[in-house]
Amino acid sequence: MKWLDIPPVWLLFFVVLAKLQADFFDLGLSLDAELTRFLAGILVGGGVLLALLAVYEMRRQRTTFVPHKEAAHLVQSGIFSRSRNPIYLGDVLILAGLVLYFDAVLSLVLVPLLLLVLEKRFVVSEENRLRQKFRADFARYCQKTRRWI
Repeated sequence: MKWLDIPPVWLLFFVVLAKLQADFFDLGLSLDAELTRFLAGILVGGGVLLALLAVYEMRRQRTTFVPHKEAAHLVQSGIFSRSRNPIYLGDVLILAGLVLYFDAVLSLVLVPLLLLVLEKRFVVSEENRLRQKFRADFARYCQKTRRWI
């Protein structure tokens, strides 16, 4: 069951919750507008782009993008020069965009909740492994690059 504890599964879980809330428990609340749908598209597209850029850069550097696996290299180039966690940031943007697209107003609370889950389940342990393996290089990287944005 450990294979279930990966970010895409968590993202899917939160997306399903948002869709269910939109379909069965909307309480008459709505943000539905042309601008909202446009913003939803920008967020989903931006999230997918961030994740793809990060995977590309990690593959280019010949290191893993699979959580809980040991990194071969400390990737600081490409999108990683802007964010230490662009894939997870992409997941959060995708959820935010889908919440807006579904018009699931009450599910907006799921966006910071997903961020918290990703940080607690993945980011902290990954950064601790990188800190132990790359020591001074990782410390310098943390000083110049923020965790999220």
